[in-house]
Amino acid sequence: MNQRHTLIDIIRRHAPSNGFHPTPLAGVTLVRSDTPTVPMPVVYQPTLCYIVQGRKQVSIGATTYVYDAANYLVASVDMPVMGSIIEASEAEPYLCLVLDLDRAVLSELALRHPTTCHESSASTPSGIELNGSTPELLDAVSRLARLLDTPQDAAELAPLVIREVLYRLLTRPGNQMLLQMATADSRLRQIAKAITWLRAHYQEPVRIDDVAGVAGMSRSTFHVHFKAVTSMSPLEFRCLLRLQEARRLMVAEALDAAGAGYRVGYESPSQFSRDYARVFGLPPARDAVRLRSGAL
Repeated sequence: MNQRHTLIDIIRRHAPSNGFHPTPLAGVTLVRSDTPTVPMPVVYQPTLCYIVQGRKQVSIGATTYVYDAANYLVASVDMPVMGSIIEASEAEPYLCLVLDLDRAVLSELALRHPTTCHESSASTPSGIELNGSTPELLDAVSRLARLLDTPQDAAELAPLVIREVLYRLLTRPGNQMLLQMATADSRLRQIAKAITWLRAHYQEPVRIDDVAGVAGMSRSTFHVHFKAVTSMSPLEFRCLLRLQEARRLMVAEALDAAGAGYRVGYESPSQFSRDYARVFGLPPARDAVRLRSGAL
């Protein structure tokens, strides 16, 4: 049995049903789905998403990423995305291992291995990137997953294997995003601070100068780098945060459209409906009914 098939077997056993499955390994979550899913809003925190079977599509703004077992996804900042599983079946379910990225470990590795880590570019990278998997990364991820079968070893070995996974990500070509994530004064880290602030204050009126101040940038510089990371302007980003939370409230908590819009900071129900239909393609109430029924 090759390593990918070993991974498939382990994840199927430890994620026996559809959904997200936390594990005893700190920062490691398993995901399974036996069917394709409708696009749903989710906020990606800094993570590695390593698919071992199936395919997923993630959209942010006008940018769409499709990835599978050949390509892993890394998110370096908190990103509101629309995600849908596009390839899955009962015979071959979608299976994914998600690992939270530890900035402190990444920073230490970048300092310890300056000759192995490729030099960081002066440009600001996107907050989400795809990269091709390697045999070395697959081997490390496989050994991490195998610790689920030997929990007596996990406390000692899991931190070491996770460190190796991060090392494999950081030291391969195409790692500019991770290098900037590991660098305290990088543009990416500055934008990450602003994104964290926006997520905490998205319901409130926002002055762009205030958000730029959180990032430690001028207004014009902030706009340029924020759009490079998120593919959106700061106000578009805040709008998407509001709309995604409103969608969740209508589907998960059965709020009506007016109540959901008000809860996330909209004063005008008509403006909320216009923004919602522009982003999700349907008026709020109709979209909520469709999602509750599970219709594609």
